[in-house]
Amino acid sequence: MLLRFSLLALLLLGIFAFLFLRRVMGAPSADNDRLDEVRRRVARPLNEELKRSHLKAGAPVFIRIFKEEGELELWMRDEMGGRYTLFKKWPIAADGGAGLGPKLKTGDLKAPEGFYHVAARQLNPSSKFHLAFNLGFPNAYDQAHGWTGSALMVHGSNVSIGCYAMTDPVIEVIYLLVDAALRGKRQDEVSVHCFPFRMTEARLARAETAGQEWAGFWRNLKQGYDLFEQTKVPPLVGQKDGTYVFRRRDP
Repeated sequence: MLLRFSLLALLLLGIFAFLFLRRVMGAPSADNDRLDEVRRRVARPLNEELKRSHLKAGAPVFIRIFKEEGELELWMRDEMGGRYTLFKKWPIAADGGAGLGPKLKTGDLKAPEGFYHVAARQLNPSSKFHLAFNLGFPNAYDQAHGWTGSALMVHGSNVSIGCYAMTDPVIEVIYLLVDAALRGKRQDEVSVHCFPFRMTEARLARAETAGQEWAGFWRNLKQGYDLFEQTKVPPLVGQKDGTYVFRRRDP
């Protein structure tokens, strides 16, 4: 009986150790050689750049995307104040070219607009688009409206049919920082906020004056945009009765 108990304890310990290592090191991939090569080439200069900005790989990360301006911003949490600071922004190489407005259905070539979350399971170092992470479309809001689509990503390779495509050197930096944040056990999910444009009152008023179909949807998105602008901390996001709802988070 004692031997049986000991073997069971060892088995449970082994399972726990495996799950712990999987969380810390990241899920195994059939193409980890690619990611290892990227780390060897990019990690040192990236860490030096982070140090100059008083940041560190492994700190929580937040991403904002702006379609009209064609820009992706990567923010990182400041360890001193707890707020997020802009590390860098890059041009988006392609977003499918279908214009402003949310993604409604599979095949419409639209890139998503809204509030998304990326967990470790959504990272794909084996992507045919170099490196990629899935945005998690459709989220609960999208599903409440019956919007459909799958495999909507931020990835490399400069080409897109509804994803947000970056150049390979840029996605390498973004991917490594997202991966480090998720493996650091201080962040379970990376928030990615996708906007049609920079949500200034003047730009939104132009859309409303022009009778834009999605002006009401964008007004709802602006609530989340404004909360981050006020606090420099990504808000908690949910949906209720087909509307995004937000809760302020302070540092």
